[in-house]
Parts: sequence; C-alpha cells; structure tokens
Amino acid sequence: MKRSAPQPVPEVQVETRGEMSPDAAGYARDKIQALLDRTREPVLYARVKLTAMANPAMERPAVAQANLDVNGRPARAHVAAATMTEAVDRLQDRLAEQLARLAQHWEARRGGRPLPGPHEWRHGGEPAHRPDYYPRPPEERQVVRHKSFSLARESPDEAAFELESMDYGFQLFTDIGSGEDSVLYRAGPTGYRLAQLHPQPQLSGPIAVPLTVSDLPTPRMNVDEAKQRLDASGFPFVFFADEATGRGNVLYHRYDGHYGLVTPAE
Repeated sequence: MKRSAPQPVPEVQVETRGEMSPDAAGYARDKIQALLDRTREPVLYARVKLTAMANPAMERPAVAQANLDVNGRPARAHVAAATMTEAVDRLQDRLAEQLARLAQHWEARRGGRPLPGPHEWRHGGEPAHRPDYYPRPPEERQVVRHKSFSLARESPDEAAFELESMDYGFQLFTDIGSGEDSVLYRAGPTGYRLAQLHPQPQLSGPIAVPLTVSDLPTPRMNVDEAKQRLDASGFPFVFFADEATGRGNVLYHRYDGHYGLVTPAE
C-alpha cells in the first residue's frame, strides 16, 4: 500500500509589537519552522506574536506567544524573557514539550493505552516561563475579555492534558463523573489541585493525574464581589458560583493588569 506524502508545513506567521531588532521576526520564524519540520503530525496553522513591553522597570520585557493547529488539535505557549532572542528560544523549548505531549496522546489513542503515568504529569507550581503581571492599580482594572462557551464534559486527566497543551493557568470544565463544574490548576503537594462547585472528594473512576481535591465550598457571588476577592487574595484567579446562574465561573488576572472572565454558556 502506498503511503501518502507528508503534508508541507505552512509558513509560520509572525506578528511584532513594540520596538525590537529587525531580525527578531526572522529569527522567530526560523526557530519555530525548524521545530515544526520535525513534527510527526501535520501542522495546519502556526502563528507567533512577539511583544516588546515598553515598561523599563520590567525584568522580562520580551514576550513571545505561539498558537498552533496540530492535525486539528490546538497547542499554545506563552513565555517571557529578558531579551527577545531568549524569549524565542524559550518559546521553541516550550512548544517542543507541547508537541511531545500531543504525540504521546495520539499514540495512546491509537494503541488503546492509558494516558501517561503520574510522574509524567507532575509539574508543581506555576511555570517560571510565564510573563509578569503588569502592576495596574485596582481602580483602573476592568473586565476586558469575557469568554463564554459550553464547558467540556471531561475527566481530570483530560482537563490536565488541555491545561498543559494550551499552557493555561487553569482549566474550567464539567467533571464527567460527578457532573460538577470544576477547575483544575497547578498547586498543592501533588502538582495539581481540583476545586468543584460542590466538593466531592471521592472522584469516580481511575485518575492518572496526581491531584488533591479542595473540600472548601465554592463561594456564591457576583462579578464585582469576585473582583474584590481576587484583589484581596493576591491569587491569579478566583473560582466562584455566579449568584444568578449558580454555574461555576472564573475571574482571572490578565498579564496586562486587567481582568478576564470565563463563564459557561447556558
């Protein structure tokens, strides 16, 4: 049987914002293109955004972000560094991790094998490559992005896979075992922590991801109250039950110093 020829990798699209070397875009394109040329699964789309922050007080003003479509599955990486060259190098390393994880996932599905073992999921705290938060005064902060979508019904293992593949700080989903709106994030002695709308410490089914389960009830509040709690806590996000719908929502700090809000679509 004749094998189909490998699909050509699309040219990496590069956007730049701020003042940087004229060679920065070409360097990023070459580094990411070289990585994608070695990828086993077809890459359908690749975009890189380079941002040079204008704040002279920032230790890591160079920010690089990439979004990929790898055979229909999205992958994302977001890093910061002292120089743009270092940021691009970190971006390439982070994407290599994402692509390796996607390859393992596809192999597991093809061969009917389970997801990777616990030692392969353990990451501990928030990755050090993440950009710094802009120190915007609380009175100037606004919800500048509101994402509303039908939450995926999935297991904590699948939520962890999405969190790592997309380089997110949290994953909001509906636990397929309990039907509870839940959020998975990096924390605790195992590396991952799960909070649920109505805590159910005894999870149904086998879980490969080593995680702890919060036994604290999720507070019911409106968005303004969530803002107050977020600012007072110093945490990157707050998980709460919307006082009107009762569904699980997440209000989070954006890197530009404003807020983002994620809500389930009714």
